[in-house]
Parts: sequence; structure tokens; C-alpha cells
Amino acid sequence: MEFVIITGLSGAGKSQAIRVLEDIGFYCMDNLPPALLPNFAELCYQSKRNIDKVAVVADIRGGKFFDDLFKSLDILHSHGFQYRILFFEAVDEVLIKRFKELRRPHPLSLNGRIIDGISLERQKLSEVKERANDIIDTSNLTIGLLKEEIRAIFLEGKEADNLTISIISFGFKGGLPLDADLVFDVRFLPNPHYIKELKDYTGNDKCVKDYVLQWQETKIFIEKLTDMIDFLIPLYIKEGKSQLVIGIGCTGGKHRSVTIANVLYENLKDKSRRVIINHKDCKRL
Repeated sequence: MEFVIITGLSGAGKSQAIRVLEDIGFYCMDNLPPALLPNFAELCYQSKRNIDKVAVVADIRGGKFFDDLFKSLDILHSHGFQYRILFFEAVDEVLIKRFKELRRPHPLSLNGRIIDGISLERQKLSEVKERANDIIDTSNLTIGLLKEEIRAIFLEGKEADNLTISIISFGFKGGLPLDADLVFDVRFLPNPHYIKELKDYTGNDKCVKDYVLQWQETKIFIEKLTDMIDFLIPLYIKEGKSQLVIGIGCTGGKHRSVTIANVLYENLKDKSRRVIINHKDCKRL
């Protein structure tokens, strides 16, 4: 039986995840007190309903009950029950925005600030994060991309290296992405903005893509950029990094950065990397 324990930061997407797992055939239970995990697992294993896929959310909402998590995990292990921990997280800025949009308090903030609750929760969850089999950072994931990620892990059986790569194209006019780990400036490339026939198109269009990619300096840059990212990825994984955000910027974020971001995205996807792409300023101009 496949037994998945879903946990992680409040507001990071656990509720959406359990709905996706339910859609692909998992028997799901939300907010189960960790102390009941061994009993629940035993019930599922002995069930006559032929339950072969189970997902349980156990998180900080359990209050003091959450402190029983590691004891329950040890019991599961001692009884021979196999389990998988799926951990969800996101950067502080994204979590704060989500709580404000929902107009709900953080479960650990009480009457204090949301950021204080998030900070305390990160501390409480640090050990369980280290024991997680899969870590999904939803900072830059839409609901659709989250579904793809979960389906890739549990339906396609892809091995997760716990590093999600987010590629963001942007325009320097609008400012750098706040969460970018690496930023590359491609304003040295010839600018389609000054070509009358190309100005109103974007790097998602073939005409602009062909223009940007025709130059020798573009080809050399893409080759060197891809080589460097390939070199860095294993090192980031070794350090336990779960989210790598790569910013590709040009003046307006419409032509060159979009083209280069798309090429880098395809190169990394071809190597079975967990990668998503977001064109931050593509539609602004």
C-alpha cells in the first residue's frame, strides 16, 4: 500500500494537493492528529475495501498533538509500515500574500503578525522537512502546475531530487524578481523592439525567437548558461536547496528575456529536471 503523509507550511498548498491526490485514486484524510497515524495505517492495511493508496494531512493545525508526529513515525517504522512524507513550503512573501487574500490568521500568529507565525512554524517543521521524501515549493506554482507536479511524482513515478527550478523572464523596467537566486542580464543581445515588424510580438512568437537566436553571441551565451546551470544544480541539491529561482532579464521583459528563458526551460526539461517557467512582464508592454 502507498501511504503518503502530507505536511508542511500553512498556506503552502496542502489542501490543493490532497484534492489532486483524491482525483488520482488516493483515499484521503485531512488534519489527522499524528498520534492516530499508526492506528489509521493499520486500519487501512487491514481494510477489506482493498485500499492501496492513502494520503493523510498532518500539520501544525493539530496543535500539541503535532508533537506526537515523530513518535508515530517511529511506530509506523517498527511495525513495518512503509510511508512517504510529502512536504510543502513557499517563501515568506508568498505565504503572507496568500493569508491576506484569504483574510485568515496564521494558526501560530495568534494576535501577532503573520510573519511571526510563519517563522515559528518553519522552526517547528525543520526536522520533519529533513525527513521528507519529496519537497515541493509552491512559491511560483499555479494550481495547474501543482497538479502536474503531483501527478508526475505519483502517477509517472518520477524520482524527485527535491529541487524545483523556477525560470522567470522579466524586464528591468519593472524591477528584479524579489526571490531570484540567480539573475542573468541579456540586454547585450540585439533588441527586436527596434525592428518594426517584431516590436508588437513577444519571445513566445516564432518570428522574435528566430531573430534572437540567429546571433552567434546568443548561441554561445545559451551554451555557457546551460553548462553553468548543469554544474550548479547538483551542488544546490547537495546543500538541501528545494527551490532555485533563475531570473532572465532584458529591458522590457517582452522579447529577449522571454526567448532565452524558454530555451533554458526546454533544455532543463529535456534533462528531466523539475522546472517551471513564468514570464513576469511579457504582457505588460
